[in-house]
Amino acid sequence: MAFSVPADLREYLPGEESGAALCTVCLALRPVADPPSDPPDFDRVSDGFPSNPDAAVPLALLVGLLPSLVTNRAEISALLERVERAGTDPLLALDRLAADPEIDAGVDLRTRRRQLEQLL
Repeated sequence: MAFSVPADLREYLPGEESGAALCTVCLALRPVADPPSDPPDFDRVSDGFPSNPDAAVPLALLVGLLPSLVTNRAEISALLERVERAGTDPLLALDRLAADPEIDAGVDLRTRRRQLEQLL
């Protein structure tokens, strides 16, 4: 699922692209050059994603950075704050994604969630 990344969040996306694509099964994230302009519908991924794009987009970027937790610690911390400021509990959202039977994440979300609690 491709979506546009607001300019103020592009620093958390590798490369110089203006958008990202999130795999709806494994939650892998990759940059895309020509994302759709329509607002993203993260319900297509999971009801664990917030419906508010102001929280869902940074959460998607955060999930994309989780495989390299230590390397991306500062970025992940900033994205966690963004999700919270948008009115969503990011750790609860990760719990919901981990519990979704349709998702087979490339990273163990439960373990990463515990590690996030310890790091932050």
